[in-house]
Amino acid sequence: MTLVAGLISIAVLGVVFLLIAARKIGRFSFRIWQVMLLGAATVLLSGEIALMDALASINVDVMLFLFGMFVVGEALTMSGYLYHIASRFFSRAESVHHLVILIIIGAGALSALLMNDTLAIVGTPLMLYFARRHGISPKLLLLALAFAVTTGSVASPIGNPQNLLIALSGSIESPFITFPLYLAIPTAISLLATYGFLRLAFRDEFGPAVLVHSREEIHDSRLAALARLSLILLILLIGVRISLTVLAPEYNIRLTWIALVAALPVLAGSRRRVEVLRRIDWPTLAFFAGLFVLMASVWQAGVFQAVVSGSSIDLTAIPVIAALSVIASQFISNVPFVALSLPALDLLGTSTPAMMALAAGSTIAGNTLILGAASNVIIIQAAEKEGETLTFGEFARVGIPLTIVQTAIYILFLI
Repeated sequence: MTLVAGLISIAVLGVVFLLIAARKIGRFSFRIWQVMLLGAATVLLSGEIALMDALASINVDVMLFLFGMFVVGEALTMSGYLYHIASRFFSRAESVHHLVILIIIGAGALSALLMNDTLAIVGTPLMLYFARRHGISPKLLLLALAFAVTTGSVASPIGNPQNLLIALSGSIESPFITFPLYLAIPTAISLLATYGFLRLAFRDEFGPAVLVHSREEIHDSRLAALARLSLILLILLIGVRISLTVLAPEYNIRLTWIALVAALPVLAGSRRRVEVLRRIDWPTLAFFAGLFVLMASVWQAGVFQAVVSGSSIDLTAIPVIAALSVIASQFISNVPFVALSLPALDLLGTSTPAMMALAAGSTIAGNTLILGAASNVIIIQAAEKEGETLTFGEFARVGIPLTIVQTAIYILFLI
């Protein structure tokens, strides 16, 4: 691909970012998934990427994982079971202050086990429910969820897809011990910083009013039973996966299988399966398909690789790895960045702290801008289905300073 041709892909990526930031041109409004599909179609029709390369770039495992989790999440929501169990857990929150803390701690801790994308899928309808039930800004709760699931997932080798790639690269011994050993404490501090920044940004929301909770009843007991079974299967299979990773690493249960098996009770046993399938978040699946195609075109251009290879900066230094991970992940997403970085870092003979810096930087990059993490897109797409949203500027206003502070925290603990 020539330099001129490569610059076309970069230009398309730039336009996509601008449209996502603006969301509106004149009388025309755009959803995130529409913008991403438009970008993918542009590079495909202009010949920037061949059709077969575009199809090959779509990660089927990611698509199937999200599909399975969307089925489980929709069944939990439609049956009322999600709100039922949440009302019991969060009933101890006496104020907005307590509620936000519980969201940050709960979502942050669970994302280390259930993967941040899973928490984003299940948690978004809960945030909107609490916002409407108690008259709280939905933007505050959506941001609390987004920052918590991203930050909390840093300390686990299965907290997010990029950490999983690092854990499976062979460069880390005993990842279930190494990740928490290096990253648990700075992650806890970073979650505390998340609360502080949200408190500053939404100071008017943290009033003295007492929250009055009510017990939510289940709407569809049959669907709730199936959704509960799906949730149990999900947790059990993740537990088995963790155990196998520690005790028998030669055996592996793929995340795709876990998600699809968890969705099976709903798809096979519910009379409302068609309604569930109709209501799952198809726009987000379309977004990811477009994202994979557009990013593959950008990487084929070779512009970013040329910049990195021609740099005189010490790419093995922890501050450089962390900062570069945060910045580059805004343009190419964190999973592709980590996948392309691992071979280079292995070749340079980087240390375990350096690999942890890659994990931390590429993950908390998701707190900077909307496109920095898949979980952000999932949250916003799901919120837009319910008439709520977060704009590019609203996210960045809190996310950019938060990410700067969190990056500094991780660097100080890793150097």
